[in-house]
Amino acid sequence: MLVTHELIYQLLNIIGMISIITMVSLTLVITSKREGLDKIKTEVDKLKKSLEEMDEQAKLIVRTDMELNKTQEELDKKVTGLYALQRLSRAISTTLEENQIFKMIEATALEDLGFEKACSFLWHNKEKKFVYHINIGYLKDEIETIQSLVDSERDTYLDLIKNENTLSSLSLKGNPVLKDKMMEIYQVNSFVISPILPKEGEKGFLFVGTENVDASIDEGDEELITILANQLGQALENARLFEKTWHAHQELEQKVEERTRELTLALDEIQKISKRKSDFISAVSHELRTPLTSIKGYASILLAGKLGDIPLEVRERLDRINRHSDELVHLVNDLLDISRIESGKLTMKQEAQDLRHIVERVFDLLSGQLKEKQLNFSFTFPDDANSVFADRSQIERVFINLIGNAIKFTPVQGKIIIRSQRIDQEIQVDIADTGCGIAEKDREAIFEEFYRVDNAINETTKGTGLGLTLVKRIIEAHNGKIWIRSKEGSGGSTFSFTLPQPA
Repeated sequence: MLVTHELIYQLLNIIGMISIITMVSLTLVITSKREGLDKIKTEVDKLKKSLEEMDEQAKLIVRTDMELNKTQEELDKKVTGLYALQRLSRAISTTLEENQIFKMIEATALEDLGFEKACSFLWHNKEKKFVYHINIGYLKDEIETIQSLVDSERDTYLDLIKNENTLSSLSLKGNPVLKDKMMEIYQVNSFVISPILPKEGEKGFLFVGTENVDASIDEGDEELITILANQLGQALENARLFEKTWHAHQELEQKVEERTRELTLALDEIQKISKRKSDFISAVSHELRTPLTSIKGYASILLAGKLGDIPLEVRERLDRINRHSDELVHLVNDLLDISRIESGKLTMKQEAQDLRHIVERVFDLLSGQLKEKQLNFSFTFPDDANSVFADRSQIERVFINLIGNAIKFTPVQGKIIIRSQRIDQEIQVDIADTGCGIAEKDREAIFEEFYRVDNAINETTKGTGLGLTLVKRIIEAHNGKIWIRSKEGSGGSTFSFTLPQPA
């Protein structure tokens, strides 16, 4: 029994020890598992946090993607709108007719700008009302109704034009009454109205709109339509300016034609009068030559004593008759030559002529007058400016007249200088003197028939006033020109003329 109790006691001790060990083991295991669970929970929390962060990033990516898509759509819309605006601008710039500009707008689709309806109105000052010029997307009765409504609200639109404002369904959010009224008038959900402002003529406004409830107007749309309205105003201004210029040109052409007809009639009349004058001078000159020849002939016979001796007093009077007859013959010859040159009846025998020989011959003829006044006379003709293509006898008359005038108006011991120079295919001859000069008011008139400068020398010296007229006609008959440079007083005068060179 004692053994059994001890055995049992030992067994209990063993069981107790095992229980304690088991409990310790279980405690260790539970503690270990709890630590593992804490780690797992920590990891789970970390994972949950990571998932939440990933979710936020995903949402951010989605939002960013949506914003990028929206931005891309807006950018595509703007690019499309800019291309559409460019096409419209190019279209309206191809014409300078006002009506055609509006037709160009109507013929070009506005859908690329995001609008399917459009109309334009211009204010007519004379009629005191708005009249439409563009109609896109409206029936005829609809646009007429809109015109009536616009005209009834004219002050609103006139203020818009005056203040140069652009209105839209976006800018009118703060004015819902006006916004709803506009939407009702034009039967749209979104719209833009921009003024058309040419510098001259009728001004107005451009309206564009859409019925699409999903479409939204932004500042870019307002800007595009404002640009289009400005370009439309510029196109209208160019067209009106062109039309104004064209009308002015037509009026000017008409005036020029009328003036040309008047001048032609006047020229014809002048030519008729000139012909009558030339015919009259020619006829009178011919009629004068016959009695002058008889008078001069009888005077010569009497002076020669063929009819007997004559007293001294009679001889003096006959000398005077003979001298005046010579002057009259010279006058008649000049008149006849001028008349023949003007009518083209005087034949010019043009050949190569030597200027030195011509002037030397004229010097021999006028040497007595030159010596009498003790004038220093010189001439210089370079070899390349000595030959001219002219009628010798007529050019001699030119030199005789011009040198004779220089002698008459140059004081004693003065100078007369003649020189020539080659200019292109012409020879220019200058005859300069140290005489009294010619006043500016007389320089153009001295080549007119019978014109004589009013000075002291002409008051004491006889003359017909035909010498320079004849010179001018002869030079012009050689396709040359003549002019004068002079200074009144002691500056002297220089007569210059041109003649062609031989071929």
